[in-house]
Amino acid sequence: MPIFALQSLAGGFLDEDLEHFNKEFDDWCVQFESMEDAQLLLDTLEKKESIKIVEITPLSYPKYFFPKLQGIIHATREYNGKIICVVEPQMGMSFRIAICDLMTKNVRLLKTRYKSAQSVEGAFANLSFDL
Repeated sequence: MPIFALQSLAGGFLDEDLEHFNKEFDDWCVQFESMEDAQLLLDTLEKKESIKIVEITPLSYPKYFFPKLQGIIHATREYNGKIICVVEPQMGMSFRIAICDLMTKNVRLLKTRYKSAQSVEGAFANLSFDL
């Protein structure tokens, strides 16, 4: 399920025009099904020393695989075929835990709101019930 992309060492993913880098990984970014395909294109680019190949997975870039997931993602982990994320829906809002199902692509926010990063980190680390 992973895909591969070209990322600038300064940040951002190579856009379809092969000149600009998007801050967020999205459908406009150049994507490859294999590392070898990505390397073939990278070898043709100028300044290739400042670009690296990265693997895009639901765990590393959950917003790409779950478009309904909104906000700032602070942490992720995989559990029972689901991607669990610590989400801050908007800057300064209470933290929430999101459950993202890999099979159905559904996103569910748990009801509990956490005021501080420390409290949500504790809940996130100890989350072990059947989701």
